[in-house]
Amino acid sequence: MTDKKDAELYRDPYRALSRWDNEGGAQTEQKNRTSEDPHISNAELVQLRVRVIALENIVLALLSESPDKTHEKVRALAELISPREDETQHPLTTEAVSHMNRFADRAARFRSEWR
Repeated sequence: MTDKKDAELYRDPYRALSRWDNEGGAQTEQKNRTSEDPHISNAELVQLRVRVIALENIVLALLSESPDKTHEKVRALAELISPREDETQHPLTTEAVSHMNRFADRAARFRSEWR
């Protein structure tokens, strides 16, 4: 059931971005955290970093083989990420936008090298 709901949500990038505004409810959950919540260990943090690096490289490989329209969508999505009118831009969000654009640039370089 969740997969179908997620698929419907991510078909429309504007709906997906509306979840980005509150990180899918993460802020609400963060406010309700207690000291009893488990903390991530150093080993888990290292594994998480390794997985993120692996995922970035997989996405880079897939994006480098994608049509120009996909690159345009990545850049358009990056432009859509902005704070609400009464909020200021969060540094991590700004960094995410930059990272998305750099990712598209890297994929384009790989595409030209692999052809």
